[in-house]
Amino acid sequence: MALHESVLEEFGLAPLWVRRGMAPVTLAEAVELASDVQAGNPQPAPDNAAPNSARREEPVAADLRVAAPQASPAAREQRDDQQPTAQQAPAREPNERRSPTQHGEPGRQTSPSSFSETPPDDDFAWFDDLPAPEPARQAAHAPVEEARRETPDALPIQMLDWDALSDRVAGCERCRLCEKRTNTVFGVGDRNADWMLIGEAPGENEDRQGEPFVGQAGKLLDNMLRSLTLARDTNVYIANVIKCRPPGNRNPEPDEVARCEPYLQRQVELVKPKLIVALGRFAAQSLLKTDASISSLRGRVHEYEGVPVIVTYHPAYLLRSLPDKAKAWADLCLARDTWRKAGGAASNEAK
Repeated sequence: MALHESVLEEFGLAPLWVRRGMAPVTLAEAVELASDVQAGNPQPAPDNAAPNSARREEPVAADLRVAAPQASPAAREQRDDQQPTAQQAPAREPNERRSPTQHGEPGRQTSPSSFSETPPDDDFAWFDDLPAPEPARQAAHAPVEEARRETPDALPIQMLDWDALSDRVAGCERCRLCEKRTNTVFGVGDRNADWMLIGEAPGENEDRQGEPFVGQAGKLLDNMLRSLTLARDTNVYIANVIKCRPPGNRNPEPDEVARCEPYLQRQVELVKPKLIVALGRFAAQSLLKTDASISSLRGRVHEYEGVPVIVTYHPAYLLRSLPDKAKAWADLCLARDTWRKAGGAASNEAK
């Protein structure tokens, strides 16, 4: 058998030299046919055999002729003497399969039904990496696209609940600030609070811990809330305009603010506060869409998304400018009065 025929045989693609509807040739019959061909007395083809059937059997006889050793004259005489005995043996049933262990060599078990079935060792897995036709590829991706449209990631930010919004912020890559951050700073506090405090952007400590207003500035903010009988986890929710720390604590770029603003808007919609306190110049300018100084924005009530806004100094600034703490206290008093006018109570009541 040639090398290429061996390869085809290994992959299950080689032709099977058996005529449909005929019994397989036994080893004894094949040896006898090879001997007759070698002696120059080929057996006549059966009447019902087609010419192409004879051609299909020629490779079998040729292979056996090559594989069989040349018999000596004495061996041929001994074989001729034993031939009548072999002819007296009972004829083998046409559909009988030869045992693989007989005569020390495996036999091919072939049945007529095998031609209508895929060979058991036939495997076309090597075609899997070929590109599918365009319609088939589109049909294969259709369920994936449909499922993607139904996932929370496909929903607009204005439709997200708290958990989905938090996950969206944690995986946000809408601007370059995601490249240097350690943690996103989503927010902390009572999600049904009357008071909502909004800072500028996370600092180094906030980026490390993932929580707004920690460190010395956070302690000062807690003292400011305590003076109003409030706490960061009681009737207060704290967030930032920007959810990622700008490198070197620089001011965020306008495009960074624009990409992060929908998150803050959704937080305000979910909290539904009665009052917003803007902590610091950048937070006030971002919420109110103005370039005015913080001194000109203090002392009066503004509005963001229909919610009253009071502007005051950032706690980190107050740590460096102690005289302005009195001004900050005045701002907190204005915030408390505005909250009471909006229907605020001493305790966190159901809205």
